[in-house]
Amino acid sequence: MTYVIALPCVDLKDKACIDECPVDCIYEGARSLYIHPDECVDCGACEPVCPVEAIYYEDDLPAQWQDYYTANVEFFSEIGSPGGAARSGALSFDHPIIAALPAQQPSA
Repeated sequence: MTYVIALPCVDLKDKACIDECPVDCIYEGARSLYIHPDECVDCGACEPVCPVEAIYYEDDLPAQWQDYYTANVEFFSEIGSPGGAARSGALSFDHPIIAALPAQQPSA
């Protein structure tokens, strides 16, 4: 099991979750953040600090955002497990589900 980052993060990328993650498993894509399912230790530290409530435990992911589980898992198919987001830095791509979304406006 793992945590998943959903739609509210797209085009926002607040990054408060990155500061809280004790294992450095939250990676930055071009438009969204992604949690590596194999590196995440399910501590949940990221969830309460997300200002837009974009992070969910896999089993609690709202039905309308189920595709984000797939996006979070498949995002890592090209890069594997780099052993920490700081090592890889910001990546210049997103999963096709995220890349295909229209630009998201921050909520007021």
